[in-house]
Amino acid sequence: MSIEDRAKATAKNIEGAAQEALGNVTGDPKDKAEGKIKQKQAEASHTVEDVKDEIKKKID
Repeated sequence: MSIEDRAKATAKNIEGAAQEALGNVTGDPKDKAEGKIKQKQAEASHTVEDVKDEIKKKID
């Protein structure tokens, strides 16, 4: 798996957490929702990369 892909997913997760926190502070439901979505997207990206790693291990 690409370290670059993991780094992008981690950055998206951090961005999402910050946006969700901002939404909590300001009371903006849109920011809260968008932040949660970004975190879920990052989680999905990590899962995809984990699957890729497992497949590569089995092939090697």
